[in-house]
Amino acid sequence: MPSKILWADDEIELLKPHVLFLQDKGFEVTTVNNGHDAIDSVDEVDYDIIFLDENMPGLSGLETLQQIKESKPEVPVVMITKSEEESIMEEAIGSKIADYLIKPVNPNQILLSIKKNLDNRKLINEQTNSKYQTAFREIGLSLGDRLDAEEWMEVYKKLTFWELELDSGSDGVMEEILTMQKTEANSSFSKYVSKSYIDWLHGDEDAPLMSHQVFKKKVAPEIGDKPLFLIMIDNLRYDQWKVIQPSINEHFRTDHEEMYMSILPTATQYARNAFFAGLMPSEIQKLHPNYWKDDHEEGGKNLFEEELLMAQLKRLGKDIKASYTKVTRLEQGRKLVDGISNMMTNELNVIVYNFVDMLSHARTDMEVIKELADDASAYRSLTKSWFDHSPLKSILEKVAEYGGKLVVTTDHGTIQVTDPLKVVGDRNTSTNLRYKQGRNLNYNAKEVFAITKPEEAFLPKSNVSTAYIFAPESGYFVYPNNYNHFMKFYKDTFQHGGISLEEMLIPFAILSPK
Repeated sequence: MPSKILWADDEIELLKPHVLFLQDKGFEVTTVNNGHDAIDSVDEVDYDIIFLDENMPGLSGLETLQQIKESKPEVPVVMITKSEEESIMEEAIGSKIADYLIKPVNPNQILLSIKKNLDNRKLINEQTNSKYQTAFREIGLSLGDRLDAEEWMEVYKKLTFWELELDSGSDGVMEEILTMQKTEANSSFSKYVSKSYIDWLHGDEDAPLMSHQVFKKKVAPEIGDKPLFLIMIDNLRYDQWKVIQPSINEHFRTDHEEMYMSILPTATQYARNAFFAGLMPSEIQKLHPNYWKDDHEEGGKNLFEEELLMAQLKRLGKDIKASYTKVTRLEQGRKLVDGISNMMTNELNVIVYNFVDMLSHARTDMEVIKELADDASAYRSLTKSWFDHSPLKSILEKVAEYGGKLVVTTDHGTIQVTDPLKVVGDRNTSTNLRYKQGRNLNYNAKEVFAITKPEEAFLPKSNVSTAYIFAPESGYFVYPNNYNHFMKFYKDTFQHGGISLEEMLIPFAILSPK
């Protein structure tokens, strides 16, 4: 079906060659010579694009534009004028024109404007799909190699890049292919982690930077002349970081960006405590027994992050003025915006922002959230929308205004689970869907990564038979009792605790105010 064009110009007869040119190209062109007729025509016909002369007698082009936008705001309008006055251009652009052309125009200019506005999405999609097909082959070949941690991080960055590129529009086929490739990558990555994890913790020279090492090696060296703000957005995946990064870069420039590897379990109790303590979980339990609670114990498991942080600073010889703030409610975030100025006398300010974690857990229980974030793309979109309207963005704007330096990171990511895995345990078995800690666990050894000697992984053990099992890829643990109900209830929810690219490869960025 040909695209419909309306062209309004009081000298339209002089533009007949242009009109014939467009008709030869397959477009259906309607012409009028004044603004009133243009408005009447727009009310009667659904045009795909409108060309509007700015300088028409009677109703001017800008006045016509305003009335057209009131009735058909979605239709692109291209303003054509003899004038190059800046005020006219600004007024037209402010009225949300799609393009701006200066007379005399030639037919190719008109055709280019049409393609930019009508075919832009199609052309971008074709280019994106073509480029991903090339990248697909390159990534596929790399997955056949024996990749080290740094190479896995590069693979994950590439997969995320193409996820975001295809988010902007595609025919759906490429997204399906990318999903299949990411599933393949997660399968290989899970095998790699299962084979390497214990060695990493015992001095393997190829070991990546991990949770308990990040503060000492990456954050502490940044403490200096300017107040440093360490922002930990709980449960933030790398793809979520990439969609909020442009908003942060309105006020900060990214000086350095990398990834680190979360410890197992990729859960707040373990990964975040390890980050702030600079110790593995069993070491925390040994050195700070009052600050650690096992999975089966009652009460919060992350109540002493500030104390663990201060103990680490003392071990590192950092005799500095520091603050620690945890934001779990909207009101706390709003209050903190007004308190940033008082924090500028501290060398280090740590802010843990829990919203993303609350969102992912809420998604399990709330039908509304399930509707809003039914896949990874929607989850990213929801994260960006939240951030752009959150107190956290206002907090960062204040930090930039006062000249503070910024570190943004997280403790672990999350993955959308699809594959139920049966497990049997006693009543003291942990409840997390992506890992289980307990004794006498019954499971299929081919389906999980099992650590039967927790001391080798620096994990606490409450009794001699304590073991840990981790779900790889997109698996989640379900008990045989009422299996079908819980399988359906948790399927497609976002969970963390296990082994996947999304959970274990953590964004870490250092930023300076503009």
